[in-house]
Amino acid sequence: MTAVQRPANARGAGDGMKLHRRTVRLAGRDHTVIGLRPGTRAGFSTNLFHETWHVLSDQHGARVLARLLWGLAYQSRPGTLLVIDRPFLTPTPFDADPADPIVLVPAWHTAFTAATARDLARRLPLRRPPDGTVRWRTHGLDSALADPRAWFRAHPRGPGGGRVKRMHGMVALLPSRPAEAREWGVQAGWLDAANPHGMDYDYIGGQCRSAAGEIQIFRDFRRRVSVARRARADVLARPDAPADPADLRPLVWDRHGEITWAEEEAARRRRSSRRRPAGRR
Repeated sequence: MTAVQRPANARGAGDGMKLHRRTVRLAGRDHTVIGLRPGTRAGFSTNLFHETWHVLSDQHGARVLARLLWGLAYQSRPGTLLVIDRPFLTPTPFDADPADPIVLVPAWHTAFTAATARDLARRLPLRRPPDGTVRWRTHGLDSALADPRAWFRAHPRGPGGGRVKRMHGMVALLPSRPAEAREWGVQAGWLDAANPHGMDYDYIGGQCRSAAGEIQIFRDFRRRVSVARRARADVLARPDAPADPADLRPLVWDRHGEITWAEEEAARRRRSSRRRPAGRR
């Protein structure tokens, strides 16, 4: 019988969240593969923009990612890999391109070679029942997120070295040191989409244009994904729909904008009608 998170645990992203553990032989060596449990309320996507690989989600997803990265600094052992795969992947919120699986790798003691990545990609999604569960402990993260600026002052960034890259159809986040995994965790958990833009982001694996990766969240991430799916379906239903993704995406973006504008206009009209005095037209 498949284990499912209880509703409270599934919604939460707190210390001690339960994760699945499997022993998987990759490139001739046993690896401990950690993954989210079914029922976990988190969704992620990936895309490449400006030569930078993005991990996309919402506020809750960012907190889950923060827990995973922070815990990796303490609980990983040589050969540990943490995989985010279906059903926790969604199409991109821009054009509904399919997302790649995400792999968190403690690169300071786990070698993620091309052969390892290839073997893992061939096995995904992992359908075999888990060998057990693990409590993902993240002591210290909550206090760090209570005042991230103070935390970074007390823990100045060390040398970089972490990378984000695509390997055999997976986006791999490879912090180079435990301290860097914690830094990336605080960066993810610090993101706040409750701003006028409804979006927030931060770079990992470098700074600004030199960064190899970026974590980006949207307040309305799931709505954007839904609109992107509709837009893509509308474009693909056209008799002249292009087969080349490079030609398809701009059409989906345009249709995405049309649907979004129509929905926002309808919402404005509903608000206006509710404010209109009774008896007036």
